[in-house]
Amino acid sequence: MSSISMSTALSGVAVAQERLRASAHNVANLSTAGYRREQVALSSLPAESGVQVSRSTATQPGVSAERELIEQRSATYSYVANLRVLETQIKTTGALLDIQA
Repeated sequence: MSSISMSTALSGVAVAQERLRASAHNVANLSTAGYRREQVALSSLPAESGVQVSRSTATQPGVSAERELIEQRSATYSYVANLRVLETQIKTTGALLDIQA
């Protein structure tokens, strides 16, 4: 079970990082005429091994600063939550090793 939770949490950290990267790129191009925002799509991988990230470009040009702010906050919360899962798993594994030693 520990390897599943760690791989899922690591996958979640990578997804959150990609969402932040795409949103930062969109904000950097906020005033670029004709720019189409980058989007991040997620799909689950088989056997509880995490999430796969795919990037695409919006069909319509334009970027909403408000939407990107919400995306960045959401991705940040996801990043922190997945780090907490990793931290808890590492502490639990360490406690089990201490008990068995």
